[in-house]
Amino acid sequence: MTHTPQDPQAPTTEHGDDGRSAQAIANDVVARVLARAGTARSEGGTVHTEHDGDQLDLEERSALRRVGGLSTELEDVTEVEYRQLRLERVVLVGMYSGGEAAAREAEVSLRELAALAETAGSQVLDGLLQRRQKPDPGTYLGSGKAAELAGLVRAVGADTVVADTELAPSQRRALEDIVKVKVVDRTALILDIFAQHAKSREGKAQVELAQLEYLLPRLRGWGESMSRQAGGQVGSAGAGMGSRGPGETKIELDRRRIRNRMAKLRREIAAMEPARVTKRLERKRHAVPNVAIAGYTNAGKSSLLNALTDAGVLVENALFATLDPTVRRARTEDGRLYTLADTVGFVRHLPHQLVEAFRSTLEEVGDAALLLHVVDASHPDPEGQIAAVREVLAEIPGVEDVPEVVVLNKADVADPTVVGRIQRREKRTVVVSAHTGEGVAELRALIASELPRPQVEIDVVVPYSRGDLVNRVHQAGEIDHEEHLEAGTLLRGRVDEALAAELERAAAS
Repeated sequence: MTHTPQDPQAPTTEHGDDGRSAQAIANDVVARVLARAGTARSEGGTVHTEHDGDQLDLEERSALRRVGGLSTELEDVTEVEYRQLRLERVVLVGMYSGGEAAAREAEVSLRELAALAETAGSQVLDGLLQRRQKPDPGTYLGSGKAAELAGLVRAVGADTVVADTELAPSQRRALEDIVKVKVVDRTALILDIFAQHAKSREGKAQVELAQLEYLLPRLRGWGESMSRQAGGQVGSAGAGMGSRGPGETKIELDRRRIRNRMAKLRREIAAMEPARVTKRLERKRHAVPNVAIAGYTNAGKSSLLNALTDAGVLVENALFATLDPTVRRARTEDGRLYTLADTVGFVRHLPHQLVEAFRSTLEEVGDAALLLHVVDASHPDPEGQIAAVREVLAEIPGVEDVPEVVVLNKADVADPTVVGRIQRREKRTVVVSAHTGEGVAELRALIASELPRPQVEIDVVVPYSRGDLVNRVHQAGEIDHEEHLEAGTLLRGRVDEALAAELERAAAS
């Protein structure tokens, strides 16, 4: 792979920590990324265990095949009603400032971008990494590097450029004008994956809202054909004859339509919230504690849920395979009932539109009795993943009061020295492998020890007509003695305050 000289605004005379030039460091990083491009989908594919069930959702998702050769010419996105599933051929673009350490961080981020691109259904052809103190406000890369990128795109036959950042609308337009193919930034790529994977009505509405918030400032019009209405008297006041405009342009119409759609989606999401709140209140009323599973995308959250509950939820070796939250019931060894909630995965620089759109879903974490923070211990930068997840969690009210346990997953393929390093840094950890089952029993025991225990002692005879209360004691309480008498069921043990009051009223009636 040959590269033309570095952008004049970012000289190549600077050297890294070992004396190599910035261009040599960048080329090495790109070569390593390309050698392992799509690591989220390759390296043996998806391996399932007996706990994962039939994986019918995965079969349905795999049925959507992407094909090569479909056009990806620049279009007015607001005119496209149906997006074709096409195998896009992409070139990745990244930037870093500093020496070897900064280049390593850029490599981790660029490798993740490659995995995101392939998860979205693209083929990564090449990459370009630039050392630059700060992005160019005009074209992100600078004119010289943008021209180099255009040559690289032509040479490899790419139809899309993916930038490892969120581009300003003006930067994206300027870069597209130079490279002559579609330019997509990291935010748009993540939104596209979310749009492909959302299944529930609420999930689809949340993703669409996030996409529209991202799209609104980025609408682009081409030429005078954008005018749709006769202007008449809509010209600016006092402008006079010959200066009245042609009326509301198509781009203005599109903006108005998007704002109206966003308002409708917000109303729909708000209308869905009471049902979820009711379910949470019902769990609280029945004293069923909730354990939330959170973590970086592809850390193995769904696999862990399956290992703990045999839930059979979709497991795929891809980024953001699971978007819609899954809640499953489970029991401790001593019979106490609790729920496990699998939440959407996080990622570095998670688009703020998605954080806002999924805020109502993420509130499940704030109401949890315990947070299982799942970490891929085999990842090149697990500490970076932990920091990215906590950055998002910090925006959710109530999370700071929830006890957290760091679950180091994929222990069967992780470096023991990395596992030990994280264990020394974090307060509470447990090492597991959802694939082999290693450590799962210890995790179950830890969950049981952390869940709140009922505190109120009971010694009551419950009438046989209130079998529902006896069932709730079995589910949420601790029974020391149970005996069937002529008047009803004698129960001795411990329950929560609300249930104790109901039992007393039933016994007295």
